[in-house]
Amino acid sequence: MINKLVEKIKKTNAPIVVGLDPMMKFVPGHIQRKAFEEYGETLEGAAEAIWQYNKALVDHIYDLVPAVKPQIAMYEQFGIPGLIAFKKTIDYCKEKDLVVIGDVKRGDIGSTSEAYAVGHLGKVKVGEKSYYGFDEDFATVNPYLGSDGVDPFIKVCKEEKKGLFILVKTSNPSSGEFQDRVIKDADKPLYEVVGEQVARWAEGHMGESYSYIGAVVGATYPEMGKILRKVMPKSYILVPGYGAQGGKGKDLVHFFNEDGLGAIVNSSRGIIAAYQQETYASFGEENFADAARAAVIDMQKDIAEALG
Repeated sequence: MINKLVEKIKKTNAPIVVGLDPMMKFVPGHIQRKAFEEYGETLEGAAEAIWQYNKALVDHIYDLVPAVKPQIAMYEQFGIPGLIAFKKTIDYCKEKDLVVIGDVKRGDIGSTSEAYAVGHLGKVKVGEKSYYGFDEDFATVNPYLGSDGVDPFIKVCKEEKKGLFILVKTSNPSSGEFQDRVIKDADKPLYEVVGEQVARWAEGHMGESYSYIGAVVGATYPEMGKILRKVMPKSYILVPGYGAQGGKGKDLVHFFNEDGLGAIVNSSRGIIAAYQQETYASFGEENFADAARAAVIDMQKDIAEALG
């Protein structure tokens, strides 16, 4: 799957992943009203609204970007109906030939980790048959329980030719409380130690030019990104924090390799809720998906200019 992601990035010239992170405050009123007319102000109504919202967004951006990243918590908050919308969104994105990164941030050990890996990337056995669960192409994984939590995911990825993005240095302001702490026997911060382990995992699980074991490094920490790019030369870096969290195109240069590849930049509400921003307000609520498309085009230009 890493080979497909790289090829689609080359084809679109857009190292961009759109975060499909729907919140009801982002969903335009006309979509909510229609869903509530059919299902009432219920969990089912909310799930229908976010599904229709996602569908319209995907219809307007699928030809511009290589990948999408649905964040599962935004769906889980609506219970089982929300998870159904999550699955419908994944399936629809795959119909549009988009690579789907499941932002699930799973981190556990043993049989629990195995079950997470099977549920999101692999197939579960039912009697004599096997079925895909959610069936994303990549999943985000929290490595802070050690190899016991990551190895089951790697095993499923090898079987299914899918991939991982492992949390190394996250974009949130308080990430440094733990991730920046210096490890005495290594004389380097924890995030760098984790990056070195990701590089070791990556070396053993290569695609054509990059490993299917990637990393998450926030755009809000460009200098740390520069260090980690060197530490993990064969890992694709998923870069959150662009746009709404403050990251700009100029912050991204060091996340890429000299071949112009090696990173994919995420923007979520900066794209899916673009119509609520002053820059794109002229589109209006009814044309929210057109505003999202315009935001993707502007992001593409910003990154291209930064990379020269």
